[in-house]
Amino acid sequence: MSIFSISKYLLCFLFILQLPSTGQGQQVVDPQLRDEVQNLAAVQIDGIDLFYIRGVMSYPAKLRAETIENRIYAIAGNYSINPKLVTSVNEEGRIKISVDGEFVLAVFDADGEVEGVPKEVFAELISEQLTQAIQKYRYQRSAPAIKTSLLKAFIALCILVIVLWVFNFLFKRLNNWFKRRIESKVQKIEDASFKLIQSDKLLQGFHLLYNVLRISIIVFISVGFLNYFLGLFPWTKGLSVIIIRAILDPLESFGNGLIQELPNFIVLTLIWFVTKYLLKFIRLVFLEVGREAIHLKGFDAEWAMPTFRIVRLLIIVFALVVAFPYIPGSDTNAFKGISVFLGIIFSLGSSSFIANIVAGYSMTYQGAFKHGDFIKVNEFEGFVESQTSMVTRLRSRKNEEIVIPNSVMLSSNVINYSMKAKKHDLIIYTTVGIGYETPWRQVDAMLKLAANRTEGLMKEPEPFVLKKALGDFAITYEINAYCLDETKLPQYYSLLHQHILDVFNENEVAIMTPAYMADPATAKVVAKDQWDIPLVKKE
Repeated sequence: MSIFSISKYLLCFLFILQLPSTGQGQQVVDPQLRDEVQNLAAVQIDGIDLFYIRGVMSYPAKLRAETIENRIYAIAGNYSINPKLVTSVNEEGRIKISVDGEFVLAVFDADGEVEGVPKEVFAELISEQLTQAIQKYRYQRSAPAIKTSLLKAFIALCILVIVLWVFNFLFKRLNNWFKRRIESKVQKIEDASFKLIQSDKLLQGFHLLYNVLRISIIVFISVGFLNYFLGLFPWTKGLSVIIIRAILDPLESFGNGLIQELPNFIVLTLIWFVTKYLLKFIRLVFLEVGREAIHLKGFDAEWAMPTFRIVRLLIIVFALVVAFPYIPGSDTNAFKGISVFLGIIFSLGSSSFIANIVAGYSMTYQGAFKHGDFIKVNEFEGFVESQTSMVTRLRSRKNEEIVIPNSVMLSSNVINYSMKAKKHDLIIYTTVGIGYETPWRQVDAMLKLAANRTEGLMKEPEPFVLKKALGDFAITYEINAYCLDETKLPQYYSLLHQHILDVFNENEVAIMTPAYMADPATAKVVAKDQWDIPLVKKE
């Protein structure tokens, strides 16, 4: 489509927008139609607008325009009709226009107001356009014109192939130049910004911009060729107009909206840029605190990343609050309704979510445990693998993953076996019930001997025995011993119990735990010669 044609459409569009301010004269049509500015329709031939008309009385503008178009097509297709013989007859407040005796349309005062002229002048303009339109219609469908159009289409196709090839060649050269000249400069920018600006991200942005520009140019060239190709033939000329309008109208709407919202986009971009690099800087500071490269008095290095996540959330929320008024459509009722709906959904479904987050940060700042500590929560025990905002993950001794919500952690008793063991020796303990007939000094000595035999338990400080209770039938003794590695507690307990059994059997002292009813006929001990009885093997 030529620039002249596009300008014509644009002028017509601007003219239509000014229709409400046109003068009002005497009309023979329904007075209500005088106020219906939108009751307009264009008479088109091969997709080209010839003139605009209004609806009259109960005759809508669109139906009237289609009727006129059908009459013009019928006249143009009848080569016996002379298009130069156009007559205008003024009768009863309207002007009837005919071509070689074939009626085409009647022009009313309301039609003349479309162009802001009397109906007589408008009728003369229509008469000239009818002659030109019919002659053009017939010429474009003639054999010489079709041959010329085919030749033009072939030449345009060859030019398109050459242009696309040259364009692709130039962009490959540009891409190679970009890799040689830009990447080194981007790397320098990353080093100068102390890696706040990442070179790979910046290169990805440039590469995306490059692809968008390349594809946009290809699409623009291809659409231009398609529009030119379709416009060469009268049967597809209307389609070319539809295509160009389908592309230009959204672009025009988008461009107007973009220009209108451009100040808001600049503010949003500035807020995004400041927020992004502020978060990068704060994260860098907290990483150094976590590595203990930066020391803050009274601030544990383990608190660095949890604190960063809190600060990051606050900064993002503040940025969103500042940016909200500048978001396109934020002042519309639909946007406000969605915001309220999301707020209600979040408030109804986030009670446990918020509780777990608060509990997680509370446990962090309480310093109840750290990564790698061996802890016990209710009946669960294991090594701390990770602690997120929502849950704490433990790994049991049997490599089972235990996931505990932070709210449960906060409301439960947590036993940390590792924290004190790193600075002080951890004590393990177990109890036995021994009858009153056995001297307590002998029991103390046997329990200490069993502890000293247990590998992994410390000799210094030496084990000690507590008398926990004087029961009805037995005394409850508790052996306490220091260990070196809290991660091997099950092994220590197993070995300690094993040596207790051996020592008490060696000294023929019966263990009364868990209950005692009466003195047995023989002592409940295992003779030494029966300690290693082989298993019965079935043949």
